[in-house]
Amino acid sequence: MSRVSLTQYLVEQQREHGHIPGELRLLIEVVARTCKRIAISVNKGALGDVLGSAGTANVQGEVQKKLDVIANELLLEANEWGGNLAAMASEEMDTIHLVPNRYPQGEYLLLYDPLDGSSNIDVNVSIGTIFSVLKKPGTQQGVSEADFLQPGQSQVAAGYCVYGPQTMLVLTVGDGVAMFTLDREMGSWSLTAENVRIPEDTKEFAINMSNLRHWAPPVRRYIDECLAGTTGPRKKDFNMRWVASMVADVHRILTRGGIFMYPWDQREPDKPGKLRLMYEANPMAFLVEQAGGAATNGVQRILELQPGKLHERVSVILGSKNEVERVTGYHTPRP
Repeated sequence: MSRVSLTQYLVEQQREHGHIPGELRLLIEVVARTCKRIAISVNKGALGDVLGSAGTANVQGEVQKKLDVIANELLLEANEWGGNLAAMASEEMDTIHLVPNRYPQGEYLLLYDPLDGSSNIDVNVSIGTIFSVLKKPGTQQGVSEADFLQPGQSQVAAGYCVYGPQTMLVLTVGDGVAMFTLDREMGSWSLTAENVRIPEDTKEFAINMSNLRHWAPPVRRYIDECLAGTTGPRKKDFNMRWVASMVADVHRILTRGGIFMYPWDQREPDKPGKLRLMYEANPMAFLVEQAGGAATNGVQRILELQPGKLHERVSVILGSKNEVERVTGYHTPRP
């Protein structure tokens, strides 16, 4: 059976539907090619001497794994010369990376988490790459951090690559969600699912239960109701899933439904959450909404949040629409 390639899918989005310009198509193809290279490094594991710590820390003070650094460098090198980008920002870098003057400068901005779920690298559990594309505002020359501080609803494309038993690329350009599987023998991405839809109801939740004692009352209330099962107010049993890799947890939700929560907790009360708004929450919220789900910070739709800084953190509740709305309804804005 002949399958649609990633390039063919993107050309159709450009030519027939008018959803993306040619430059954006080329940028997405470069990111997809780079994910194939990252997948090769991930697959080699100990054979490629890529496991373990790099002995360095990122801007958030988190210890970097060797693969964090490798993936970040691969994305930088692949994207800076193509003429599609003006600048990039990464969870692993202090500030933005400008396209060098020796290369033509494009009109897009790329943000990415080069390797999400790093704690799972050494134990061979699914990890991934998350990316988000914004249009550079204005027509002036040069780029600043302020140009990146756009609400998530300004994204023109977003996606992730999950390095699991199959390597898959999940993408939206604002016209639904499509999934592509890497044919490792052919080295090509083939369309394996499109018009992905998240069921509005679910019996699965994903949250780190070890933090239960630190959660705010609305989250405790929701989880307590789920745990009460058929004898509780929800009148049904729930299953819990938690991979500690946002890519893997969101991929499960896009595939069969569910709700993912990484909420604010009282251990660090001055931080609104753990996950990064620009590199994780915005692209995942875009994908989830395009698949018919919902994504909030407990009070407000994530895609409407105005970022105040490049590495801003946020509370995340996303997935099946009715469950997200229920948890959000339990919240009241914190003073």
